[in-house]
Amino acid sequence: MRPQRLRPVLIAVCATAVLTLTGAVPAVAAPAAAPARTAPVRAADVAPGLTPLTDLFAQRLLLADKVAAAKYGTDKPIDDPVREQQILDDVAARAVGLGLDPEAVQAVFRDQIEANKVVQRGLYARWDAHPAQRPTERPDLVKEVRPQLDRITTEVLDALQRTAVVRGGASCEPRLAVASVRSAFGYRLDVLHWEGLARAVSSVCSR
Repeated sequence: MRPQRLRPVLIAVCATAVLTLTGAVPAVAAPAAAPARTAPVRAADVAPGLTPLTDLFAQRLLLADKVAAAKYGTDKPIDDPVREQQILDDVAARAVGLGLDPEAVQAVFRDQIEANKVVQRGLYARWDAHPAQRPTERPDLVKEVRPQLDRITTEVLDALQRTAVVRGGASCEPRLAVASVRSAFGYRLDVLHWEGLARAVSSVCSR
């Protein structure tokens, strides 16, 4: 399966799995109003390979809820080219020290940025349509959210280094699909976040 064909397949599989296996309805991602999540079952704890990456992608996608809550109703746009370029420049420089291809690493992180935008835009649309579901608190992007994103960035870089052989192998795409499904269920992602995860994995396989 070609990498560019993996995303629509994952979206279809993920959406069907959520509705069929769990009977879930897309959750409302409001930091203050949503029910407290129980501790997730990390896929990386029960399966080796690419699950450390997909678990981290899922964590990053859940933080998109807080980013959206911080920006919604303000003059801060979802797109932040300056901040995005800072992230891409930083990971490219760090990739060299880890023996990774800087351009390939940038592609992975560009996918993370775009995946987070998928979630943010989906939440904006939901909140516009259903005002009662809008977040009641505004997280602090600088003090609360970005330190968590920075931590995940470091862990993703380490995971990319550890999984270089797997990501370059012929079995990367099917293994990535399985890891993505396990992480999505482990972190109890709703359909919107499933879609984000499908976008996030686009450049993982290097073949």
